[in-house]
Amino acid sequence: MTITLIAKINVKEGKMPEAISLLKEIVPNIKQSEPGCLEYVPHVVSGQKNKNTILFYEKYADKEAFDHHNKNLKTNMAKLNPILEPGIQIDVCSEIL
Repeated sequence: MTITLIAKINVKEGKMPEAISLLKEIVPNIKQSEPGCLEYVPHVVSGQKNKNTILFYEKYADKEAFDHHNKNLKTNMAKLNPILEPGIQIDVCSEIL
């Protein structure tokens, strides 16, 4: 059974261009090194209220793939973490169809 989630992070003020640049390096590496990661797509969120928000759409083949991703997350995001605000919001989703 696939696992889908939406994760939301906030970038420190003035650091969005750096975050986007880092994600352009990080995301291809995650997709290449995690075959069970079916989707891993970061998005900037529109609107002044959300100007520092990045939303991730993530989909994993199964719990094993999700656990593998989580095990590597700290290492994969090491360059990005210093420019993030504390906290992450994660919503686990269930497909309707």
